[in-house]
Amino acid sequence: MSKLLLGAVAGSALLLSAPVFAADLNEPIPAAPYVAPVSTAFDWTGAYVGADVGYSWANKAASRNKDHDAVIGGVFAGYNYQIQNNIVVGGEGEIAYGGADPLATWTGAVRGRAGYAFDNILVYGTVGGLVGQGEMKNDGRNNTRTHVGYQVGAGVEAALTNNITARAEYLYTGTNDRDYGSAGGEGDLSGNAVKLGVAYKF
Repeated sequence: MSKLLLGAVAGSALLLSAPVFAADLNEPIPAAPYVAPVSTAFDWTGAYVGADVGYSWANKAASRNKDHDAVIGGVFAGYNYQIQNNIVVGGEGEIAYGGADPLATWTGAVRGRAGYAFDNILVYGTVGGLVGQGEMKNDGRNNTRTHVGYQVGAGVEAALTNNITARAEYLYTGTNDRDYGSAGGEGDLSGNAVKLGVAYKF
């Protein structure tokens, strides 16, 4: 008799708890919290400073009939802004020096840059204005002249780390002719240059 009573009590308990279990099974499972994906692409936005070195080959200093080819070097600084994921625009200023017989030059240029970024590789074009000072020497005579003109070119820049970039760049410079008088006749600062540079991005 007691066994029958215990069985009835257990059966009643199971019947009463079944709706509770069913209700638990029907409740929606809480969704996992959303975690935004973290981009691993390099961000080109920011200021930078750097230095470069290269080689220029140029037009002849007219009355001397000599090329003023030279090793050149300079320092530069600028700012890039990355828009629409891959488009990079910015501006850059550079001071450079190149010296070789018969013409040594100082130049200062301000150029705009625009390019396309493939993650940490940037392919870009550049164009801007330039002011330069040429110094021509001949038989003890030494005259300096100021030139104005433009620069246009293209380059490839690679981000080696989050802060260090390296670049290879070609530039064409076009300036006005100036008469250097007894030091050697007419001359200009026009010509081509290829340069390698390294920059620190802030």
